[in-house]
Amino acid sequence: MKELPVDQGTRVTLHFALKFSDGEVIDSTFEKEPATLEIGDDNLPENFEAYLMGMKAGDRNSYEVPPEKAFGQHNPNNVQTFKRSEFSADMVLEKGVMISFADARQSELPGVVSRVEGDQVEVDFNHPLAGRTLTFEVEIIDVEPVGQSH
Repeated sequence: MKELPVDQGTRVTLHFALKFSDGEVIDSTFEKEPATLEIGDDNLPENFEAYLMGMKAGDRNSYEVPPEKAFGQHNPNNVQTFKRSEFSADMVLEKGVMISFADARQSELPGVVSRVEGDQVEVDFNHPLAGRTLTFEVEIIDVEPVGQSH
């Protein structure tokens, strides 16, 4: 059973870490319980799933993930300027503060304040990891066909 490679229709138990290229850890399960996910269940972005394909239990690898395969390039069109008066008066507005907006379809759209100047508040709606090359480290613990109970 241990020879099953990761593919569509498999459940994978793995440790993973996501790091900046300088080694700073963004997220990691190596010191915690491993993660279990089904390929194609959207728990992991499709581009990251692609790196797992064909790996088997016991395999460990580290991948450099360029921005276009990770969270996209930083898009200047996603940086918007608002007037201070458009926010509630008691709201803290300073660089790095995350604000959640509802977009036209009423889904949450997180933005991060990138600049505050006078009455102008600049908000960046790019994914916080956009434009970054990431290191995706993964260790496969177990691969099972989906739909089999233990």
